[in-house]
Amino acid sequence: MIRVFVADDQDLVRAGAVASVNAQPDMTVVGEAADGLQTVRSVEGSRADVVLLDLRMPILDGIEATRRIVASDHDARILVLTTFDTDEYVYAALRAGASGFVVKDAPVTEIAAAIRAVHRGDAVLSPSVTHRVVEQLLAFAPDPAARQATAGLLSDRELEIVRLVADGRSNAEIAATVFLSEATVKTHIGRVLTKLDLRDRVQIAIWAHRHGIAR
Repeated sequence: MIRVFVADDQDLVRAGAVASVNAQPDMTVVGEAADGLQTVRSVEGSRADVVLLDLRMPILDGIEATRRIVASDHDARILVLTTFDTDEYVYAALRAGASGFVVKDAPVTEIAAAIRAVHRGDAVLSPSVTHRVVEQLLAFAPDPAARQATAGLLSDRELEIVRLVADGRSNAEIAATVFLSEATVKTHIGRVLTKLDLRDRVQIAIWAHRHGIAR
C-alpha cells in the first residue's frame, strides 16, 4: 500500500485529491495539510511514501517545503502539482529535490500512475509542462570545464544512457535503443545515481543538461 500525503491550500482541490487517492486499490492517504509549514511539520510523522504537493501555498511555498522535507529525509518522494503551463516555479522545485510534476487538471488515472512511478523511484515529467523546464535548463550555457571534469566519472555506456534519460525515455525504451535488458539498464542508472550522488532520474536529466551531456 502506497502511503500518500496531500498538501494543497484549496479545500476543494485537496478533498478531491484525497478522494481520488483513497479510491485507488493500492493507495491510502495518511495525512493532509493546507500550507507549506504544516506540511513540513506533519510529513515526517505520517511516514508517507509520496507527498503530493501544491507549489503555491501560504506561509511556506512548495519549493521551500520541498527543500526542507528532502533535507530531513533524503529518500523523500515529492510529486509536485502545478497549473497547466503557467507555473514558473516547476524547475526550482525540481532543483529543490522534487521527484517530478504533474498538472492539476490531469485525469485521475494519470495522477495515480505518477504517484506509483515516483514511489518506485522513477521520474515523472508531465509532457504539457516539460518544455518549460527545458527552457530553464537551456538558459544556462554548459560549462566546458565542468563537462571535462565529469567526463571521467561515467563510462561511455553510462553517458549514452544518461543522454537517453535526459530525452525522457523509459527503461524499456532505453533498453530497446541500446540493445540491453531492462534490468541491465536499471543497474546502469543505479550506478550513475551513485557516482553523481543524485536522487532520481529527474536529477540525472537536470545534470545532463547543465553539463552539456544531453542532446
